[in-house]
Amino acid sequence: MLFNTIQFVFFLPAVILLYFAIPAKFRWMLLLAASYYFYMSWKLEYIFLIIFSTLIDYFIGLKMEKLQDKKARLPYLIMSLLTNFGLLFAFKYLNFFSENVNSAFQAFGFSQQVPYLELLLPVGISFYTFQTISYAIDVYSGKQKAERHLGYFALYVSFFPQLVAGPIERFSTLTPQLKGHHQFSYDNLANGLRLILYGLFVKMVIADNLSVYVDKIYAAPHDFDTFNILLGLCFYSFQIYCDFFGYSSIAVGSALIMGIKIMDNFKTPYLSNNIAEFWQRWHISLSTWFRDYLYFPMGGSNVLKFRWVLNVMAVFIVSGIWHGANWTFIIWGLLFGIVYLVEKFINRMFNLKPNPKPYSPLHILLSVKTFAIVTFIWLFFRSQNMGEAFGIIKLIPENISIVSRELNVPMFLWISLLGFILSDIFLYNKRFDVWMKGHPLVVRWGIYSILIFAIIVFSGVESFPFIYFQF
Repeated sequence: MLFNTIQFVFFLPAVILLYFAIPAKFRWMLLLAASYYFYMSWKLEYIFLIIFSTLIDYFIGLKMEKLQDKKARLPYLIMSLLTNFGLLFAFKYLNFFSENVNSAFQAFGFSQQVPYLELLLPVGISFYTFQTISYAIDVYSGKQKAERHLGYFALYVSFFPQLVAGPIERFSTLTPQLKGHHQFSYDNLANGLRLILYGLFVKMVIADNLSVYVDKIYAAPHDFDTFNILLGLCFYSFQIYCDFFGYSSIAVGSALIMGIKIMDNFKTPYLSNNIAEFWQRWHISLSTWFRDYLYFPMGGSNVLKFRWVLNVMAVFIVSGIWHGANWTFIIWGLLFGIVYLVEKFINRMFNLKPNPKPYSPLHILLSVKTFAIVTFIWLFFRSQNMGEAFGIIKLIPENISIVSRELNVPMFLWISLLGFILSDIFLYNKRFDVWMKGHPLVVRWGIYSILIFAIIVFSGVESFPFIYFQF
């Protein structure tokens, strides 16, 4: 069940109506049943895996809390990590591992082959696995009390608005809200619907339509000149942003209607001054997860410079691996790490503190620079393999003067994309629902009408999956 399907149009209101109709003490049952139904709508077998992960970390959490000594808790934490990462490895990385080992065997003349497994990647496994791991680590460190109510813990793992593509929530922020006795609020309803409407617009009108032209470029880059190839790369930057931001906006809005506030995953990332700021504004729940559970435990920046460089590179490379089992994702993370470090060293070398006022000429210049760097790095993220990525890079200077195929991008898409870019500029450090609330009624309803009209007229008949569902 996708957010952008007719099934969800009926599913979400039904859940919300029942949520406020039944006594608060029974709401966890409703949300858990709804979340499991939502997850099973993808594939029935998936539910057994998420239940298994839930039970493992639930009982490990209880066991660790009984033990006062961290050394005594450590074996249980290791058990949790091995189980969760083991499942993730089996479903997501085993064939990638087998492929590379077999290539190495062949290169050295060995006839042995590591077997491949035909396993379908469970949707959302990377997201809910990180949620359960963060819980286990927090209980181990004493930051979090173990949850004794199995139902609430299961709901924390599977809460449907953010189950399959985040945001990756912490137990300490989400679960108290799941336990809260929320009253119906018109403000929450209005703000939630605004976020859902805007999320559907950027996903269905912008991201899905951009994907058509991005796919054309990547399918036959030789047919296009330099300008159109570069345009395709820029289109993908906005496609993936609108796709993932749209999902997150719908997720936040759906939860908000029920009085549950999940974190904002994006804060106008393409208006960042540098790569460090970009990662403070892009996929915030993942970047903060790696900061708290990988970067800080390795020593963060409170170590020797060489060690700090290794820490930074480790975080970015692991982030690439998290996204998928392909060398393109590893190179993607590696490039982000290199640019991050280069910018840091340049700033330190020349004692630069680039923190210009928003909308100033320097801010605009730095934002364009950051967007250009990120757009180039997205090339590896989008490519199916390294050969495709380097092939496109090679064509950029070669195809300057060729007779190119035309993309024929329709005017509505240019206008929609320009409108989105302008809205991001106006929304700098603000959220769409809050920004809309500050405008007169006639302005708000004018914008609602435009968004609804665009969704009805310009979205395709087919419902495109969200890009991050594959991770």
